[in-house]
Order: sequence, then C-alpha cells, then structure tokens
Amino acid sequence: MPSGVPLHDLIGYLDEYLRIREIPDDPRAINGLQVENSGRVGGIIAAVDASQATIDGIVAALEPGESPPLLLVHHGLFWDGNIAVTGRRYRRLAGLIDHDIPLYSAHNPLDVHPEVGNNAVLAERLGIRVEGWFGEYRGVAIGAWGHTPPSLQTCGELALELDRVLHTLKGSATLIAGGPEKPGRIGIITGAAGSMIGAARDAGLDTFITGEGPHHTYFDAMEWGINVIYAGHYATETLGVQAVASHLAEQFDLDWEFHDHPTGL
Repeated sequence: MPSGVPLHDLIGYLDEYLRIREIPDDPRAINGLQVENSGRVGGIIAAVDASQATIDGIVAALEPGESPPLLLVHHGLFWDGNIAVTGRRYRRLAGLIDHDIPLYSAHNPLDVHPEVGNNAVLAERLGIRVEGWFGEYRGVAIGAWGHTPPSLQTCGELALELDRVLHTLKGSATLIAGGPEKPGRIGIITGAAGSMIGAARDAGLDTFITGEGPHHTYFDAMEWGINVIYAGHYATETLGVQAVASHLAEQFDLDWEFHDHPTGL
C-alpha cells in the first residue's frame, strides 16, 4: 500500500478552509496548488517563500522511498510575472518536479484567516483579542484590530514584545512614535502594508503594526498622529504558514516542520 496521504485530499481541504477561491488577491499570487506531484505526500514543510534555498533544503533532506512533503508557502513562485521558464524559474521548478515535491501557496487568504492567518495569530501572540477588521483590499477588510492588553503600557514595550514573539533581535522593530505613548486601539496588517496607515487612522486606531513601508510613511505617521511599528516583512509573515501547517498536520496525521530563511527585511 502506498505511503503518505493523497495530495488531492489535502488540497481540497486547504482550498475550502482558507477560502482560496473567494479571497481577492494580486493576480501574480496564484493562490492554491502551484505545482502538482504524482499524487501522495508524506509530510508538510512550511516556509514563507518558495525560494531556491527552501527548495534545496527540502531536496537535501529527502529520504529514499518516502513520499515527498507538501511545500506550503505564503509567497509562491510567480511574483515576477508571466516569464519564460529559464534561469532561476527553471531551477526552482526543476527542483520541485524532479523530486516530486508539490507546492501550495496562500497569500491574502492566509493573511486574513481568522484562525491561522498572519494577522490573527500575531494579535494572539501579543495578547490582543481581535475585535474587528479594517483596511479594504478589493472589497475585503484585511487588517485585524483590538485593544492593547494590560501587559503592554507603552509603544516601546509593544515594539520589544514584537521582537520577542517574532524571534527577532531586540530592537529590530522600528517604532515611529506619531501617536500616544500608551497605545489604545492596535491594528495589524503583516507584510508590506505601509500604504494602509491612512486606513488605520480612518478606523480610529492609534497604533498600527506592519512589516515594512516606504520612507514617506514616517511623515504619514507623524502628521496623522498614529504610531507605526515596522517589525519586518519576513518576520511578521512567519506565523501564518506555521499555524496552517500545524492545523493541516493535525487533520491528516502528518509531521510538519518550518524552514526558516530570514531575509532581514
């Protein structure tokens, strides 16, 4: 009897659980199954990016005769557009196909998920109970917000707590202190959501956490009177893939692990 779990079963479950076909996204995200395999998987590897380093790490750890793992990522293969299968595009695809490794990507559907999403999980780790959503993208509110927990009295403490829960070096989170010293209503949109500072302000939030943003957002924060904390694009998006991998592994009785390839950005 073949080992592992049918790929079709995992994909069907993920598509429904993450609402892959319902959540709008950038066309380059291509959410869902991006690379198929021969039909079975023996485990789950979670990673933020479908990078060459991630793929090479999986290939190096493969055991002869075992069903390959499903590679579950937040940023898939096709963000550089509809280009020829040459160079690094070829090398990544060849690494997956030659070793029968399937690839599944979930971008916005993972960000906004109320249980395993990047925003919801980061809020939970910070002790923030999600009370609502804000910041529309193509008709869907993508940001989570809630009130500051009693354990965090200042924005400086919040920035240090971000470093702790994201396992980054102390002082990595950058605070732009445009709002009150004591945060009240905190919003979270992980990744590159500096453009959402105005949406956070309009939602009545005084503090906004995201991964990164352009230079001019310093003045947005200062002049609009809102605290902004940039905690790193990569770091803020490590939580969702791990949460959904753990959930999927429990549902299908599979082992899972996280491949960490931090970018420092």
